Amino acid sequence: MTEALLVIDIQNDFCPGGALAVAAGDQIVPGINALMKEFEAVILTQDWHPAGHSSFASSYAGADPMSVIDMYYGPQVLWPDHCVQGSHGAAFHKDLDTTRANMIIRKGYNPAIDSYSAFFENDRTTPTGLEGYLRTRGIQKLTLAGLATDFCVNYSSVDAARLGFDVTVREDLCRAIDFQGSLEDARETMLAAGVTLG
Repeated sequence: MTEALLVIDIQNDFCPGGALAVAAGDQIVPGINALMKEFEAVILTQDWHPAGHSSFASSYAGADPMSVIDMYYGPQVLWPDHCVQGSHGAAFHKDLDTTRANMIIRKGYNPAIDSYSAFFENDRTTPTGLEGYLRTRGIQKLTLAGLATDFCVNYSSVDAARLGFDVTVREDLCRAIDFQGSLEDARETMLAAGVTLG
C-alpha cells in the first residue's frame, strides 16, 4: 500500500447550518464516500477545539469574527466558535462514511494555537503525528478532499508536499470559504508547492 485518501474536516459546523458553514460543503460528501472505495487507507481529520479556544473571536472582548490578530506564530483569523469538543458541530456529517477510516486525526485541541494542517499546528513545527503514521505504513501518495479548500485543505496539502509526499487535491471534492481572496491565494500556494490540483 502506497496511497491514502485524506478527508479534511467534513463536520457539521463546516456544512450548511453550521457555525462556520462553507457554502455547499455538504454536497461533496457523496463523492468523497465513493472515492473512499478506491483507497486501502482512508484518514479523516477532525477540528476539535476546547471551549474558549484562542482562535475564537469570543475569547477577545470586542473582537469581530473574521478579524485578524497577530499571535506568537503569525497572523490568526478569529473565527466564530466552532467544532467545540464533543458538540454536535464537531461531529462528522451524518452522511460521511466514517466506517472506512483507518485513522482519525484530531487537530486544534491545544487552546493556545490553531491547527489548520493535518500535519502541524499553525506554528508549522509542532507535529500532529500524521507524518509518522504515513511513513510507518509506507504511504507515499496522498489525495486530499474536504473543507475548506483555502484553509485546512491548503495547509495540509502544502505541508504534505513539503514533507516529500506526492500530493493531489481533488478540487471537485472540496469547497472554499474564499475569505478576502483566500481561494485564489491558496491555489497559487498549492501549485507553487508542487501539489497537483485535479
